[in-house]
Amino acid sequence: MSEHYFSPHPQAPHRPGQVRVILPDVYLELETDAGMFSPGRLDPGTRLLLDEIPAPPPSGDLLDLGCGYGPIACVLATRSPGATVWAVDVNERALELCARNATAAGLVNVRCVTPEDPSVPARFAGIWSNPPIRVGKEALHELLRAWLGRLSPASQAHLVVGRNLGADSLHHWLAEQGWLVTRLAARSGYRLLQVSRQAERAVVTPR
Repeated sequence: MSEHYFSPHPQAPHRPGQVRVILPDVYLELETDAGMFSPGRLDPGTRLLLDEIPAPPPSGDLLDLGCGYGPIACVLATRSPGATVWAVDVNERALELCARNATAAGLVNVRCVTPEDPSVPARFAGIWSNPPIRVGKEALHELLRAWLGRLSPASQAHLVVGRNLGADSLHHWLAEQGWLVTRLAARSGYRLLQVSRQAERAVVTPR
């Protein structure tokens, strides 16, 4: 069986690298390695998310679902130093790198944990994710049901998905599940979706 970035214990030989995250308000130098998602560069989907998401809540528990080596988690932690950012992944090599990257950046508000960690909160003030589409539709739907259900009532999730990887069908499925879904932005073949409970009105940024 071929190995994927969502393998808990990657067996790929180590190939250390570095990715720079350069945003108007954030500059990070992050260590990367083989055996995780997009170790050679900041992928365009994650870049779209970081460019276009609204400011995260200034406090509370924030979730980076499928954190990899930590670009989303570290940006959230930089933008909201009063919040606790939970960087969750099944890939233990990625979690180790995410923790190192947060420490190197002086971010004391990042917690890097597996999904089963008992310290993970039951509710989140926001969720951000470039979800692991290649786990398959059934597994992805199960993942999103579980974690979106942990959103606090007035909170939102932001998901970035490639158009050719099923962004539009995922948009439709989420709406069928009772979520209010708004496409906030599209670029380079990716869609940025904002997900909230039907009782909440999504904030739409014109594009």
